[in-house]
Amino acid sequence: MSNMTSEDLSNAIEVPDLSNLEVVDDEEEAFDGSELDAAAIDTPAGGGDDFMHTDDFRRLFVGFLMVDTLVAMRWLDRKWQAVVENKLTEFEDEPFGEIIVHGGNDISDEEAYSGARKEKTKQVTKVIFLLNVTKVGEYACYKASMLVVVDIPEGITIIGDWSFACCSSLKDIKFPKSLTLINDFSFSGCFGLEVVDLLHTNVLELGQQPFYGCKSLREMKVPDSLVKFGYGVFHKCSNLVSSDIDVSDNKAVVAYLRSIQ
Repeated sequence: MSNMTSEDLSNAIEVPDLSNLEVVDDEEEAFDGSELDAAAIDTPAGGGDDFMHTDDFRRLFVGFLMVDTLVAMRWLDRKWQAVVENKLTEFEDEPFGEIIVHGGNDISDEEAYSGARKEKTKQVTKVIFLLNVTKVGEYACYKASMLVVVDIPEGITIIGDWSFACCSSLKDIKFPKSLTLINDFSFSGCFGLEVVDLLHTNVLELGQQPFYGCKSLREMKVPDSLVKFGYGVFHKCSNLVSSDIDVSDNKAVVAYLRSIQ
């Protein structure tokens, strides 16, 4: 075994000059540009192909949030509508001088003929329609003798039995394109009604005597879609057609009306 001198050791080991070293305070700066730094950039957060850190996951997450929000909004809308309809089925909740038409607003015969109902309706001058209503209920505005104008909104498809019967002051009615059925006695006894324009509606059927006794009715426009009639649609509408036409003959009356409109 040979003996190594101190000179040999100094030649074998290169001792760095510590005076030229820079002191680095930040750990991240110490690794900048090194192989460790490059490895850190190439490796995804969480390690591997983590789906939760991809754009697909973010889009999916946002999609779920949007669907959940829409479902919740529809649920709340249905609940709110149910609350409103339940509240308004009590007749006393309607403002003075107004009738509110809402879903499930059919009035029973007993209630329609009651003294309280008659007392209320005779003061009515305005009809309000809630959203998403498709029918004007039976007896909804029965005997609203001070009602003059009604604007029935789009979405209404049916005007129920006796809904505007005996509205003796009613003169102006606007019908929606969505309307398909005017039911029995809907406007019977509307003595002030002079013009009925159904030309731009989709009415398919007129029930029994919907315009019975409308003695001031002098003009009616009917659509091509009208194909079905109940009994006595124009009974006692003495000013609607010429005297040589039998008002009890629905088809003859409609043919005449179409010939002059």
